Amino acid sequence: MPPEYAQLLMKLVKYGVVGGFGVAVDFSLTYLAKEKLRLNPYVANAIGFSVATCVNFFLNRIWTFRSHDPAILGQFGYFALAAIIGLGLNTLLLRWLYQRWKVPFYVAKLISTGVVVIWNFVINAFYTFA
Repeated sequence: MPPEYAQLLMKLVKYGVVGGFGVAVDFSLTYLAKEKLRLNPYVANAIGFSVATCVNFFLNRIWTFRSHDPAILGQFGYFALAAIIGLGLNTLLLRWLYQRWKVPFYVAKLISTGVVVIWNFVINAFYTFA
């Protein structure tokens, strides 16, 4: 395997580990907001997704992509923009699966999250942290 593919594969693995942690943060906060605070499920989803995005940015910046770019706010802006687009995709797919296909909410959220992870990795690997 060429070294650049090995490096990309290692980044993908690290991204997956960070993403797993982010999913735990996302699902925990979504559950708390939806079930305990009784917020609208889509608002709860946005809260969980948003906090997880912030956590993921810092972990990916430091560990996955080892970025030392001093323009951290600009970099976060690109990361956040990708995440906002990802949130839109996540919410549309979640709503489609949950309301139209009657997939249980958290199963639909898991599927939606998996799709968005692919989007986010590609954008962040080749643009945000390039």
